[in-house]
Amino acid sequence: MNFRKTLAGVTILLALTTSVFAKAKKADKNSGKIKIVTTIFPQYDWTREIIGDTNSANLTLLIGNGTDLHSYQPSIQDIAKISTADIFIYVGGESDGWVKDALKNAKNKNMTVINLLEVLGDNVKEEQIVEGMQAEEEEEHHHDEDEDHDHEHHEADEHHHHHDDEDEPEYDEHVWLSLRNAKEICAAICDALCKKDSANAASYKVNLTAYTSKLDALDAKYTVTVKAASKKTILFGDRFPFRYLTDDYNLKYYAAFVGCSAETEASFETVIFLAKKVDELGLNSVLKIESGDGKLARTIINSSANKNAAILTLDSMQSVTTKQAASDTTYLSVMENNLKVLEQALK
Repeated sequence: MNFRKTLAGVTILLALTTSVFAKAKKADKNSGKIKIVTTIFPQYDWTREIIGDTNSANLTLLIGNGTDLHSYQPSIQDIAKISTADIFIYVGGESDGWVKDALKNAKNKNMTVINLLEVLGDNVKEEQIVEGMQAEEEEEHHHDEDEDHDHEHHEADEHHHHHDDEDEPEYDEHVWLSLRNAKEICAAICDALCKKDSANAASYKVNLTAYTSKLDALDAKYTVTVKAASKKTILFGDRFPFRYLTDDYNLKYYAAFVGCSAETEASFETVIFLAKKVDELGLNSVLKIESGDGKLARTIINSSANKNAAILTLDSMQSVTTKQAASDTTYLSVMENNLKVLEQALK
């Protein structure tokens, strides 16, 4: 009888021990995943594509509530997420001025930090004031001389948007809107993943190759579409974050404001200049970005001869939500849709 009790007790103990070990193993497996934090959607989606179905990482989209990149300020919870990340990916432009302090006291001293502007190096462009573009009020004195000249896109970058410190250039941080930049950044993300998780390195590389092919295919579609288009200029009644895209395909552009501008009200001179360009170039549309209300675009159209011009929207992916990221929204799907809009704008 005692033997049976003892045997039963051992059996129960073994069962409990097995259960504890199983739970510990499961917890260890979960904690063993690479923790990756990305600030904006394009980085999130690129990383998601490279991870694929390996189930090797916990991936977080930090700015996922619809807040625009330029107005985002991290919460205490956001700082905590970054602090323990194995890989942290951010843009690295002026809008990310908060990152330096966030990383200063990070708990994970072995964190790999990927700054997109650093990855791209010399391919990063300085912000540029083109003809007719309205500089931000506090910076207009930097551009008085520039406004008397025609600013050609393919000349050297001789007219730029600057910080308050004139020696410190302000870089155009919207690097993700170039499919060619995306390729280079994805390679850097894959390299970081392979170093953190060598067990899945082969899968990451296979996934990168497959995704790179998709980026190349869409890049080729853009090239063909632009080459076949009757017009080679677009006009934005909004801020303009698409310089990398237009430069990739040798398109010209006119816009009300630079990509990082906080201005929303355009001067009479800016409106009239852009309205005249609509007429001069025979444009059938004025564009805006996804967060724009379209009021300025409508004012430009109403001030032009072509009152029937359409207002079209190009998506700069600066405020994609976590909910959208969890649905069918991908970097490629947005860029595919942008191509359709661009094709319409160039007719």
